[in-house]
Amino acid sequence: MSILVQVDFPYAGPFGEEMSQAMQPLAADIAGESGLIWKIWTESRDQGIAGGIYLFDNEEDAKRYIAKHEARLASFGIQDIRSRIFDVNRPLSLTDRAPL
Repeated sequence: MSILVQVDFPYAGPFGEEMSQAMQPLAADIAGESGLIWKIWTESRDQGIAGGIYLFDNEEDAKRYIAKHEARLASFGIQDIRSRIFDVNRPLSLTDRAPL
């Protein structure tokens, strides 16, 4: 079973290479999350948002991670965090070359 998590939130920057450098310690921490298969970091300077798409191998770890991440973002003063959990339709996703 694969569980997809989508998170986004208002974000004023940094973006691009500056974000890559500033968030490297956080990325290393996230890489160690239980159940995490991968994360794609997302950002939109034009829309003033950032977030990510995550693939977990189980729903329990996905829900635990969302609670942890929302608390971490809130501690930075970030509000209006949107988190969603989706089941992945594996056969259709594999047809369309999803990295499962």
